[in-house]
Amino acid sequence: MKVLLTEDNLELQNNIVTYLKNEGILCECADSIAACKEKLISFDYDVLILDRMLPDGDGMDIIPFVKARNISSAILIASAKNEINDKVDGLNLGADDYITKPYFMTELIARLKALYRRNKLDGNQILHLGNISIDTDKQEVIVDQTPVTLTKKEYDLLVYIYANKNRVLTKLAIAEHLWGDYTDTLGSLDFVYQHIKNLRKKIISAGGNDFIQTVYGSGYKYALDS
Repeated sequence: MKVLLTEDNLELQNNIVTYLKNEGILCECADSIAACKEKLISFDYDVLILDRMLPDGDGMDIIPFVKARNISSAILIASAKNEINDKVDGLNLGADDYITKPYFMTELIARLKALYRRNKLDGNQILHLGNISIDTDKQEVIVDQTPVTLTKKEYDLLVYIYANKNRVLTKLAIAEHLWGDYTDTLGSLDFVYQHIKNLRKKIISAGGNDFIQTVYGSGYKYALDS
């Protein structure tokens, strides 16, 4: 899962990023409406976390921007504004969820996972790719009752391909999803091919379907019927 956190409190921002990282969630940050919009134009995110009281306005002003551009990110408002009217206004404007500060990190994680399942995985905890099963809560992969051990990046790649099964994914899109802001420092995208190769090898060796189709000159796509 790749998240964009829009929060101007740097201490809270750092705490959230650290906690999400420990949970295996890639989190990038923006500290203003302008910075958030700039990132949304350039990159794809699974979930957008919006603070409301930002230096350049109300974070809810980002929602019409997201909707007008058909950006697919789920939207979670995280705000100290806790009146019922605040929540209703946010949800009516197009937010998918609203959590009030202060909150427990465990609740934030649960809400992010629920939004990701609903928005990207058709609401399912268990995903099926032919004879491959993925438990997204436990982050376990099973092929015909046989567990398959994947690295964190391989697991994220597997779920990312499933979640975008109607799209051809370029090497750059895959790299940005797996490495986020660090992609520009990597120099070459050849490592994407290596991760695809390793994932394929592990799945096929366990008796799983080869669900990754190479689209020459473009990238990769999900190859099985959904």
